[in-house]
Amino acid sequence: MHAFDILGDPVRRRILELLAAGEQPAGAIAAAIAEEFGISQPAVSQHLKVLRDSGFATVRTDGRRRIYAVEAGPLQEADEWLGAFRGFWTQRLDALGTELMRGKRQQ
Repeated sequence: MHAFDILGDPVRRRILELLAAGEQPAGAIAAAIAEEFGISQPAVSQHLKVLRDSGFATVRTDGRRRIYAVEAGPLQEADEWLGAFRGFWTQRLDALGTELMRGKRQQ
């Protein structure tokens, strides 16, 4: 599965946001996602499996708990691909900033 197929799902993006804050047990992830998206624990487990299988997340066991962490590699690859387009947006955002400053000076 391509990185943007993985990142295209809002549930998986939210899981990655939770993991970006630090390691999380599967139960805590499932509870947070169930509350926000109203999906079942098995559905959350399937999303976690997709993230593991695609390399976006790692898992380790701690007793009976499964602890998940974000894996930066695939995110860095996506960022590198987006880098080719960053100049396009940077120029336009700089131009927008210039126009906003002109508007403030004219007022």
